Amino acid sequence: MGLDRTASGSLSAASVFSLWVQLKARDVAGQAVGFVQDLVAALLNFHSYTEQRVHIYPLDSSIEPVSPLNQKFSQYLHENAAYVRPLEDSLQQLHQSITEDTVTVLETVGKLRNFAENFSSYTHFLQKILPYQLKSLEEECETPLCTTALAVKNQELQSDMKRVTSMFEKLQNYINLLALPSVQQDAMPQSSTSAVFTQLAACLHSLHDAIKEMSKHYNQKATLEQELPTVTQKLRTTTECLLGSLGSLTNSTGKIATFFSNNLDFFTSSTGYGPRGGTVALNPLQAESMLANKKKAAAYIHAIRKPRPQSVPYREALSNRRILTSSTESREGLTQQVQQSQEKIARLEQEKEHWLLEAQLGKVRLEKENQRIADLEAQLAAALGGSPTAHTALASTLIHSQEDESREQLIKTHYMARVGELTTQLQISDSKAVHFHSECRALAKRLAIAEKSRETLSEEVKLANQNITRLQDELATTKRSYEDQLSMMSDHLCSMNETLSKQREEIDTLKLGSKFWERFLYLQKVPARGVGLSKSSGTLGVGLAGMTVSDWSNTHSATASTRVLLHS
Repeated sequence: MGLDRTASGSLSAASVFSLWVQLKARDVAGQAVGFVQDLVAALLNFHSYTEQRVHIYPLDSSIEPVSPLNQKFSQYLHENAAYVRPLEDSLQQLHQSITEDTVTVLETVGKLRNFAENFSSYTHFLQKILPYQLKSLEEECETPLCTTALAVKNQELQSDMKRVTSMFEKLQNYINLLALPSVQQDAMPQSSTSAVFTQLAACLHSLHDAIKEMSKHYNQKATLEQELPTVTQKLRTTTECLLGSLGSLTNSTGKIATFFSNNLDFFTSSTGYGPRGGTVALNPLQAESMLANKKKAAAYIHAIRKPRPQSVPYREALSNRRILTSSTESREGLTQQVQQSQEKIARLEQEKEHWLLEAQLGKVRLEKENQRIADLEAQLAAALGGSPTAHTALASTLIHSQEDESREQLIKTHYMARVGELTTQLQISDSKAVHFHSECRALAKRLAIAEKSRETLSEEVKLANQNITRLQDELATTKRSYEDQLSMMSDHLCSMNETLSKQREEIDTLKLGSKFWERFLYLQKVPARGVGLSKSSGTLGVGLAGMTVSDWSNTHSATASTRVLLHS
């Protein structure tokens, strides 16, 4: 009777550890981290440039305050990094948790839940700023310079933003579904996992299409804004940066959608950790047990693959043992011989010193004896007249006394010389010790001074770095304030030039009016000339007298006739 592996689902859930699945999962997670990093950078740039544009258009905050709606919108946009950057960090942690010693399935990947929570936070951020985006576009439509074409593009952008936000909401739902099995076992059947991955891939393509459409409409809107007479260089630069971030966002979403579609078979395929045809999910306890079995199997394979040491034939081993034993015995014998030889050498050295001393004493004694014999011979030669016996006794007594004195004198001289040498060596050693002690004290003092100077220099370097940082901040602040002041002064000069042009035109108009009134009053004071003119010109004088000032200034033909009359 065979063993039924499918009789108990909890026992047959885990099968054999698959290293290929782990390596593939880690590679896929690493690629996903790179794509999400590009997406995060594009989202940060898009929100930041949108915030800058709100401060410039439709009202420039450096000239007049923006509306309360745009102020609140700008405040929310300024917080975008707190919602965008955790996406990259959580996915990086997920990639680091996938190693060769782990089992990667939806039930064991706990870091996926952190990524899902961060993605939900960013989706809520998009939902929070969406009404402000729509109202901000409505404010742009209400400005006097907004044309019909710009209003149409703003309406299209409103639809695009709603669509992009809805796509992020769908992605949030699918990611939460995939993260649910790691929190609650059997929360989603395995048969539904492939459907969720398929819908997620389709949603990524829809998000790419929506962002691509929004980028196209923004480009068209920017082209129309360039034709407005009040557009500034600051607005042009900000719009170009915003379009660039939209292009990067389109590319990154397209890469993510393509990457997910290319690996969809891997996501939807069986993980290889269960029996064929089985539908039982793998829980973390079973995964831990499977990893323990994998380590035991690896240790067993390593043990059986360990090469055995080469064997030695028995006879050769016996021969080697005899040689080793004999060499050991011979080595011990040689060691003893060396020790005995060293002891003999030491003893012979002592005897050598003794006999050298004796030889030196004998040499000195021989010299003394020769000298004494010569003296005695001289004394004997001088005292030839005395008795021989007395001379002999005196000579022997003198010889013995002189030998004792010379021996004692030689021993005393030798030991005094030895004591002098030892005293000299002791004095030299004492002087060296005193010298080294003074040098050590000097080095210790020098080390203490160096430590103090090092601490002082460290403090000075720290203060210098702080001063450098403070000066750099002050320089940046001063530079920014000067740039703002120059921008404001440029705008103010432009407005003053426009005002001066208008005033100059008004002055010219008033000058022409004053000249006309002077001529008119002059004609009123000289009626005869006016009548004469009217007689010679028929009804022209009567018409001139009956005209009002407004008729005179509004009628071009009457003005021309009057100028001819005045010049005449």
